[in-house]
Order: sequence, then C-alpha cells, then structure tokens
Amino acid sequence: MTKRHDWAKSGWAAGQGWADPTVRNDATAERLAGLRQTTIGREIMLGGTGVHSGEPVTIVLHPAEADTGLRFLLTDGDEITADIPAHVDAVTNVTLCTILSDGEGGQVATVEHLLAALRGLGVDNAFIEIDSGEVPIMDGSAAPFVEAIDEAGIRELGQPRRFIKVLKPIRVEDGDCWGELTPHTGFHLDVEIAFDTPLIGRQRMSLEMSPRAFRTELARARTFGFMRDVERLWAAGRALGASLENTVALDDERVLNREGLRWRDEFVRHKTLDAVGDLALAGAPLLGAYRSVRGGHRLNSLMLRTLFADKDAWTVVQAPGARESGHADLTATMAAASFAADRS
Repeated sequence: MTKRHDWAKSGWAAGQGWADPTVRNDATAERLAGLRQTTIGREIMLGGTGVHSGEPVTIVLHPAEADTGLRFLLTDGDEITADIPAHVDAVTNVTLCTILSDGEGGQVATVEHLLAALRGLGVDNAFIEIDSGEVPIMDGSAAPFVEAIDEAGIRELGQPRRFIKVLKPIRVEDGDCWGELTPHTGFHLDVEIAFDTPLIGRQRMSLEMSPRAFRTELARARTFGFMRDVERLWAAGRALGASLENTVALDDERVLNREGLRWRDEFVRHKTLDAVGDLALAGAPLLGAYRSVRGGHRLNSLMLRTLFADKDAWTVVQAPGARESGHADLTATMAAASFAADRS
C-alpha cells in the first residue's frame, strides 16, 4: 500500500503549473475542447450511495498534470490501496455496470457516469480518490458530476491533447447486438435501442459530441430498470441502493417515478451517455463515429478491445496542427501516466 498523497501541499492542488485560467462552459470552452490537455480547476468532493452496494461513498476529484489521464485511487483511511487507470485493459466486468480492477484485488464499479461527465466536458487528467468500491449513483445521471465540474472550472494545460484516431471501419457483433467504429473528423455517436415494451420500444439518437451537446442533450438522462427484475437483482446482491431517487423505474404499463421522464426518449439518451463513459476507457478522446445497435457496456468494451487489437485501425494524433504520432507514442504516454501516478 502507498501512503496517501498530501494534496494540500501539492502545487497542482494549489492551482499552480497551468498555462491559462479557469475555463467554464461557454464558447471559449468549446474552442479549447480540441487544442490542449485539461484538468479540473480545483479539488471536488462529492458523496452519495452505491447503486449496487447500497453503501455510502465519498469521492474526491483532484487536479492532475498532463499525461496523467483519469485514474481511480482507492483509499482506506490514510492508505491508497489501489491505483487503477481508466482504460479498457482494466475492465473486468460489464454486467449492469462497468467495473475496473487492478488485478490484485482492488476494483471500482459503476464508473461510466463519472467518466462520461469528465470526457463529455473535455477533462483529460484527474485523480479520482474513492473510499469505497463503487462510484456514487447520485441521481442516476451525470448531471451532478457536470454541475460540480462546472463550479470548479476546467483548466487548460501546456501540453497538446492527444487523440485516438480511427483509420478504418471496425465492426463487432454480440448476439443480436452490433457496433461499428468508422473514421470521422470529430466524435459522433449513433445509438439505437430496442426493448419489448411500449414504454420504450425502438429509440435512436444521433449526436455530434461536444461539451455543450453533452450538457444539454445527455447529462441529465437517468439510468432505468424494470420492477420485474428487482427481486432477482436483490437476490444476487445487486441494486441494493436503487430507488426512485436515482433510477427511472418501469412496470409493464407505466413509469413509476412521480415526476415522469426528463425526455420522452430519456432511455436512449442514457444509453448514449453510457457509451460516452465506456468509450472514455480508450484512454484518450476518440476521433471516430460510433454506431451501436441494441448494445450496452459489454458491446462498448468489446468495441474498444477489437479496435486496439488491430494496429492498422487506429493511430495517435496530437491536437489540430500538430504532427501525427505512432503507436509507440501511446506507449510512452502510458509510461508517463504510470510515472505521474507514483506519489510518495
């Protein structure tokens, strides 16, 4: 185990070392979204309940240097017990949520909504300190995380942002689900779902991703579930923290939440939000178009693994105007991230 980092004495925690002042959710943030790496403006603390564990949990987001990436620090008192990068290589379970593990017993579950907020707003680097094995569900959406990040602000760093650029179409199939990544100059999502209930039916959403689009079109979309599945989930030790405060609950005929839906198609919006969070596990922003049909966490993870398995299907590029770099540069980036995470 590693001694807990003294964030208060860190120049980064104090707001030193960045190139420019805080950037908020305005036109400036949109313009900066693709140029240089970013981190959060200051420490953010949030508390809530794990939707599956039912246990209380506190997370603290800390600013981080360029090339750190997004990293989960599991803590026990004053000790860091695990340091887990937000990368598809760390994914060990995709049943109902996305779970990351360090291979030595440390794991963190339900990471997708927080990662969606960070990637959706264009945050590249942050340490996520967590005192439990599950990210809090909050209200079932990414909106509470977005609000907290907006309040803290986003800071631009000196180093250029790196992207993972899709070079050729990649398709995966998983039963009646399928997904495809194709080359694109930005990050486009096209998500389609189909449920055998008139409350949902077939819904499809197509969206060119940007911080503004994420805030207005996806962030408030909540997770959902069916009452007929509750007893089975409880028996399996899942959904112990689920409630009408954090989940859109459905029976065979109606939405049970008193306030109803936030959008008529809130269901596909939430699946699109999940895709943003799961694809954040590429380790860098994607330049590509993602088409998902009847997919979920499993398909999203399989899509990334299939992409990375084909070295001719992707490359790493720097922000517009910078030269392209090869796969070796990604290895160097990962090594830099590991070095940055070595705190004493």
